[in-house]
Amino acid sequence: MGQFYLGIDQSTQGTKAVLFDEAGQLVCRCDRAHRQLVSGQGWVSHDLEEIWAATCGAVSDAIGKAGISAGEIAGVGISNQRETSAAFDRATGRPFCDAVVWQCSRAESVCRALEEKNPGLAALVRRHTGLNLSPYFPAAKFAWMLQNVPEAETAQREGRLALGTIDSWLVYKLTDGKVFRTDYSNASRTQLFDIVRLRWDEELCHLFGVEPESLPEVTDSDACFGETDFDGLLPRKVPIHGVLGDSHAALFGQGCFAPGQTKSTYGTGSSVMMNTGETPVFSDRGIVTSLAWKVGGRVNYVLEGNINYSGAVVTWLKDDLHLIGSAGETGALAEAANPADTTYLVPAFSGLGAPYWKPDARAMLCGMTRLTGRNEIVRAALDSIAYQIGDIVAAMNAGSAGDGADTRGKDAAQPGLRAIHVTELRVDGGPTKNSYLMQKQSNTLQLPVLVPEAEELSAIGAAACAGIAQGFWKKDDIFGGRRSRTYVPDISAAEAARLAKGWHAALRRAEGTADGRNA
Repeated sequence: MGQFYLGIDQSTQGTKAVLFDEAGQLVCRCDRAHRQLVSGQGWVSHDLEEIWAATCGAVSDAIGKAGISAGEIAGVGISNQRETSAAFDRATGRPFCDAVVWQCSRAESVCRALEEKNPGLAALVRRHTGLNLSPYFPAAKFAWMLQNVPEAETAQREGRLALGTIDSWLVYKLTDGKVFRTDYSNASRTQLFDIVRLRWDEELCHLFGVEPESLPEVTDSDACFGETDFDGLLPRKVPIHGVLGDSHAALFGQGCFAPGQTKSTYGTGSSVMMNTGETPVFSDRGIVTSLAWKVGGRVNYVLEGNINYSGAVVTWLKDDLHLIGSAGETGALAEAANPADTTYLVPAFSGLGAPYWKPDARAMLCGMTRLTGRNEIVRAALDSIAYQIGDIVAAMNAGSAGDGADTRGKDAAQPGLRAIHVTELRVDGGPTKNSYLMQKQSNTLQLPVLVPEAEELSAIGAAACAGIAQGFWKKDDIFGGRRSRTYVPDISAAEAARLAKGWHAALRRAEGTADGRNA
């Protein structure tokens, strides 16, 4: 019998269970999808019990597929979709409502009302949490639940309410209700956590109507979160020795441990993260500051920008426009597009996230001519992903190099902080298989783009964080000898700038403003 480590990646579309052997090599992966519950108002929800069942099902599938004994599992690490918000009974584990998904903007009215009542709220949120006041984050989603789900409000008054992100729901279920915890990376994305003092912010909790006692205990990312047998699937309980938000787990899995190292995860949306070291950097360039993790008793910070539609743009092409039968077709269609076509897609289907922060922007296809057809629209969709990520990287370079940045925080400015620049982009996620998109990303950035051989970076990061902490692996077992495919620019900087100029003109139309971006 050998020993195997399990990485759980609970994402927007489904749950992956990924097994790794004693050498840190991927053995197998199994997926279980869950439904996307979209209401007539466009609200997006997930069924918490369905996610729990999918998690246990994916683990069972992986053990069966690998042909191993359930007793050979040594431990587990968890990565999770971030910002998706849950409310359940701490005593029974019964959800009070479906989870409110990160994409859902139903809490926009909550943010608007709070800001009208408290004119300095946005600045306070930014100063304490590093985040913009936005319905994207759990604080407003929790407030919405408390205002619209009577059972949740009653449970809070009676001290029975559990408000958390998906990691805390899974930890609760995996430990049979014994543990209600989250880690520093997930806590930093709630908009209720003071990222300098490293604790729940009582002032913000009060403003959003959330009792701090309703929130999970915050635990180091590589700590033990309890033990689980996956609802009786394993013959003995094994430790859950690490939890990270999926983007943070991917940063860890990419080995981005030094200031300036940057990755982009391409999923339903995209998260671009730059490690800024042990001192927080606050930028006014449309990007936010978060905790990367707390590992080995030390915190690392990141600058981050999130876009709502990357892989989701391809889903739109397939499911709504019926222009493609599968995501795999898009690269060849984009390559076949007429190079003289000037079509741009701005995928603001639910507003624009970083670095623009235009919640009222609307999606737009513009610049079409008689040349525009299926190939050109597909290309414009892929290009929109690269352009949005390019704008985030540009904002990071400005915001971490002294232009619009400062180092408010617990320590003096970190030596060399103002010299941080992105020199390469490490990427992960399903869309990185698309060679057209990766080449376009390199051309847009005018930087190398590195696609690792290993695909499951969020699961790898969570499992590696947990397995290293448990002593199952050494760091070199996971990160030594990594190989990547590298894309380098094949157009000039001048040509890249010309194409980006057309993109920014399209953005101005979608934003409905005269002066364009705020970054």
